[in-house]
Parts: sequence; C-alpha cells; structure tokens
Amino acid sequence: MSDTDHPAVFKIVDLPAGFHFVATPIGTARDITLRALDILASADVIAAEDTRTVRHLMELHGVPIGGRPLVAYHDHNGAAQRPRLLRMVEEGKSVAYASEAGTPLVADPGYQLGRAAIDAGLFVTCAPGPSSVLTALTLSGLPSDRFLFAGFPPAAAGARKKWLEGMAASDATLVLFDSPKRVSRLLAEMSPIFGGDRQAALCREMTKRFEEVLRGTIDDLIARLAETAPRGEIVLVVDRMRRTSAEPADVDAALKDALERLSVKEAAAEVAAQFGVARREAYQRALQLRKGGTEE
Repeated sequence: MSDTDHPAVFKIVDLPAGFHFVATPIGTARDITLRALDILASADVIAAEDTRTVRHLMELHGVPIGGRPLVAYHDHNGAAQRPRLLRMVEEGKSVAYASEAGTPLVADPGYQLGRAAIDAGLFVTCAPGPSSVLTALTLSGLPSDRFLFAGFPPAAAGARKKWLEGMAASDATLVLFDSPKRVSRLLAEMSPIFGGDRQAALCREMTKRFEEVLRGTIDDLIARLAETAPRGEIVLVVDRMRRTSAEPADVDAALKDALERLSVKEAAAEVAAQFGVARREAYQRALQLRKGGTEE
C-alpha cells in the first residue's frame, strides 16, 4: 500500500450485532470498497490477523479507530481469542474482522472464527472485495468457467506428490498458492505428473507496482524461473487436463518408461495425467505390462 493514496469517503452506519468479515486489498490500498470502509468506521470492535496492517489501512483512508478495541486474531492465539470475540457479539457488539489481504476466511485463520460464529447461531455477513484467487484467474488467460482453489501444497514431499497426482486429471482450472522460494520446486514436481506441456500462469505482486504474469507451459515457467528467481506474493494457475484421443501404442510406451522408474500405481497415475486416460485403465494396463503381458 502506498502512503500517497488519497482518503476515500466513508459513512457511519448502524451495524447489527454479529461478525462482519471485510475483504482488504491484496496490494493497492484503493482497492478497498466503500462498504468495507463503512464497516471499519462503524464496528464496535476491530479484529484482524495483523492489527498493524488494518491500522495502517484505516489511517490511509482516514478512518479513525478512536477508543474501540483492536484485537489481534491469528493462528497462534485463535483458540484463546475466539471465545472473547464470540462473547462480545453475544453481548450485542458488532465485530469487523479484516483479512490480512484479500477475501476473508480463504486460506485465512479467520475461517475458524467464522465457523464458530455460525455454529453458535450468530449473525455473519461479508463485505466482498479483493481476491488474489479471482485476480490471478482473470490475468492467467486460462478457462474460468470451472476452477478449483487448492490452497497451499503440503510441506512433506510424499504428501505433496500424492496431492499433485490427485489433481492432475481435474477437469477444472487449478489455482494454488506457494512461496517464491518453493514455487520452482513445485513446478519441477508438477512437470512429470501434469505433463510439461500443460499451460500455466505464474502471477506475482498483483495490483502492485511490479505486477507480473508469466504465461506458458509448465516447462516454460521452469526455464524462466531458473534464469530469474521470483519475488513477492505468488499465485499459480494451471490449465485443466485436455482430454485427447490417445493411441494405445503411445500409452504403452509411456507406461513402460514410467515403470522403469516408478511403482505400478505411480506409473499409472503419471501416464493417466499425461494422456487424459482413466487412471483405472492405465493401472490395469500397467499391471499387464509389468507381468509381461501384451494383450490389447
């Protein structure tokens, strides 16, 4: 956010007791909505993953905090703070929860707060606004009629491989998060599972001064990142599997190659993703080839 942004107009409104989740800018401060500013100006209590960020955002737009409570709510203190915030609402207060960046509760510690509020039968609403998921999907140029937000990949290598195999044959465009330090490794692991020629887009620093979108195949992105390491916030968008009419001989050749490196199950998953064939069919054929069978 830039200190040169000019204050927007807000108004004090009568908010009902409950939780008012507020989407906040993913970069440019003026992406905040007027309704979001109204809520931040009017709520009895302000809660946020990082109180410094929401304080700065409110200062940029001329929204005074006054004597209202400003409550930090994050992964490390959520269990302790949830009862306090729920009790405030039960006592008739309106609580605004501001995400750190983007749409609240999406890959955000506020999810547990929202879930607890709903379970308790409390009023919950949301002021929609900036979203890194939808922004990246828009910038990617990839199909947007059906998409799957997959979040962050697992940290453990084995779990990450299984996670990727489970999504490789998806008929939806994939949107996921990763850090700039790990995204090159992720793309390298994707290549044999998704196929290096799968289209993808790496979006970074969206809405900020150095916004950049790298588009091309997975292998193209691997080569480009080898030349220049990425920086900043990253969202990776990957095209859905394109179903093709695979020649049996090509599938067999790929299975034989994969079986030299992988188990039957892993080889079947890799080739199924590569050719767009059913994993069960690839698995049965891999079993036949492993046993030395040649039946069609």
